[in-house]
Amino acid sequence: MTAAGSAGSDSDTQAGPEAAATPLPRALLLIGVVMAVVGSVGGPLITSVATTLHVSLAAAQWTLTVSLLAGAVATPVLGRLGSGARRRPVVLGTLGVIVAGSVLTVLPLPLVPLLVGRAAQGCGLALGPLMMASAREHLDRGRAASTIAMISVASTAGVGFGYPLAGYLTDVGGIRLAYAAALGLSLVALLVALRFFPASQQPVAPPPDAVASLLLTAGVLVLLLVLGEASVWQHHLPLAVGGVVLGLLVLVAWTLRERALTNPLVDLRLLRHRAVAGANAAMLVAGVGMYLLLSCITRYVQTPRVAGYGFGLSTFTAGLFLVPFSVVGFAAGRISPWVRRYLSAAALVTAATVVVIAAFAVFAVARGTIAGPLVAMTLLGLGVGAFSAAMPAVILEVTPAQETASAMGVNQVVRSIGFSLGSTLSALLLAAYTPAGAVFPSDEGFTAAAWIGAAVTALALGISFTLRPRAAATTAPAPSPSPG
Repeated sequence: MTAAGSAGSDSDTQAGPEAAATPLPRALLLIGVVMAVVGSVGGPLITSVATTLHVSLAAAQWTLTVSLLAGAVATPVLGRLGSGARRRPVVLGTLGVIVAGSVLTVLPLPLVPLLVGRAAQGCGLALGPLMMASAREHLDRGRAASTIAMISVASTAGVGFGYPLAGYLTDVGGIRLAYAAALGLSLVALLVALRFFPASQQPVAPPPDAVASLLLTAGVLVLLLVLGEASVWQHHLPLAVGGVVLGLLVLVAWTLRERALTNPLVDLRLLRHRAVAGANAAMLVAGVGMYLLLSCITRYVQTPRVAGYGFGLSTFTAGLFLVPFSVVGFAAGRISPWVRRYLSAAALVTAATVVVIAAFAVFAVARGTIAGPLVAMTLLGLGVGAFSAAMPAVILEVTPAQETASAMGVNQVVRSIGFSLGSTLSALLLAAYTPAGAVFPSDEGFTAAAWIGAAVTALALGISFTLRPRAAATTAPAPSPSPG
């Protein structure tokens, strides 16, 4: 039996139609949304953290960076550690760590304990693949497909709810009130998981190899640190290149270690499959474009009018700009089951990438009024939502059920690397168009960034076409997923 056939039979033999009536899909989605919101809550608070704790902006920036790093490095390890019967204990234990970390962020403590708490909160970003694995095991195939799609969308689009919420609460009661809201949400997620997250009946895989886990963690950590620091690339290019080379060498060592293990942390054979490799390549490149545009729009609308462009929006109002991104993204995930009746998952990835390119074009030529960036952000949300909803289907069509968390964990790490590259690329491009002694880049810098981002995303579009013929030839047609 092929991997695709195995995957399909696994999901088909799970809980029957009665599973659709259970609250599990809503519980899994709620946990996914809460973890995205809690992980992103540090973004709008950087300036407030700096002023409240009397630290530099660079130091305060780590309240966001450390959570993203923790989520990225924890994802593949938790994906393997939480396989089979260990899944429920790992999910509950991780949520417990997040609650404990959230308590640290609320207490009137200095920066270091706050960073420890934010790192703990960031581990929630690693729970998405475990939510997907549970959906695939315990729901019928149609409901599992729609639930997995929505969890994937939540991990990206959920940030649009966290930013304005954190900004508003900070304006009302300071950073501790915003972090208190994150604590409350974390407690809700833990209680929901205690009540509804099921135990797995799949066999328990051996625990992850400690050396392989350490090598993967170190390699990803080095890459994300270097790729996410635009100032290093601007002022210390040899150091940045050396950091990338070091990270890649560590990942090569990890690959060699994995190939020698009977029970690897990540099944590298799956990554050689054309659909899986192509999907991860498309995610990496598209992630660069998506985050580049997101960064450019949010920066543009906050630029004061004295620069000759921009709208001078406050942090809270700029956060509201992300609400259409999230709302439309969730709507795209919601309707993806209907779209999948007419398009394959690979074709939906292609269509979503075209929408993202259209968002770049709108921002490039029609940002003179507030409507232009708003339309671009809305189109971006539509493209990101549809892309995120379709990506798991492309990968899981050829992935055995017991490898769900591991395969999607790798995809999530790839996405984190793409987002880091996009953020850095946007900063470097705008810096190149900032005149000497000026605070803000020229308006032409945003135009150049938009078209360069569109070209990068066009590369992802080309990759998406490679997914379609082989995927259709190697997988049996899947029944249309039911809307969830």
